[in-house]
Amino acid sequence: MDFWPQFLASSWGREFVAGGFGGIAGIISGYPLDTLRVRQQQNSKTGSAFNIIRNVVAREGPAALYRGMAAPLASVTFQNAMVFQIYAVLSRGFDTSVSTNEPPSYKGVALGGIGTGALQSLMLTPVELVKIRLQLQNKPQSAESLRGPVEVAKNIFRKEGFKGIYRGLNITMLRDAPSHGFYFWTYEYLREQLHPGCRKSGQETLRTMLVAGGLAGVASWVCCYPLDVIKTRLQAQTPSSAVKYNGIIDCLRKSIIQEGYSVLWRGLGTAVARAFVVNGAIFSAYEIALRCLFNNGSIQTEETI
Repeated sequence: MDFWPQFLASSWGREFVAGGFGGIAGIISGYPLDTLRVRQQQNSKTGSAFNIIRNVVAREGPAALYRGMAAPLASVTFQNAMVFQIYAVLSRGFDTSVSTNEPPSYKGVALGGIGTGALQSLMLTPVELVKIRLQLQNKPQSAESLRGPVEVAKNIFRKEGFKGIYRGLNITMLRDAPSHGFYFWTYEYLREQLHPGCRKSGQETLRTMLVAGGLAGVASWVCCYPLDVIKTRLQAQTPSSAVKYNGIIDCLRKSIIQEGYSVLWRGLGTAVARAFVVNGAIFSAYEIALRCLFNNGSIQTEETI
């Protein structure tokens, strides 16, 4: 009965809730573009982004663009909150020379981001596996495509075992560790450039949050995109798949031989557009929620960039 008041009275509890709000905002704002990205990466014959969206809506209905959203949405509060918590600890742990009254150094930010990305992959791999399997279903009439995330997860575990649930863990870790280093470093650097002194005062404007968060997301995706293509293909394959990839290198080699080097960048435009929208929403929702929970602070709305 007294859990929530006590939970929100602690800084950890407030940051956890704020991280959850940020994650939810990111998922809802960018999920249709994420579905589009996954379909572009998996199939070279899907055509342009516009044609994919038109065909999906015509054949499967608008709801198909949100298929599989329940899996990441159900876990996003915990996952996103833990990401910000882990980052807060590691960014200071990697550079203890900085006073606790000062913001973490850029070195600490980058290394903390790398460590956060590596640890996050342990939580993210099963969620993304289920999400990708649901997103790639294109026959809504079949019994298989009507399964929700829980049923899909059970089906994977039954047919592929525990190893199957964590299919793609290595490539997810290789993708997320460096990308999160770029992600947090870019956000911290840009917010300070757009609003000098805000790293210490915490009073950047909404516009700064949106722009810095959006560009941080873009930077993180550009640096790791070929790895994300390989990850999608590895996680999309099932024991009955026509094409079998025996690991990361084999998937990379076969994909390039069959479709050329351009396959490694297929869907990048969609990913970049989604990254800007999603990460602008994540950081804005996180910062606003955190400010409200801590001190009912107000957000500035005018700024010259």
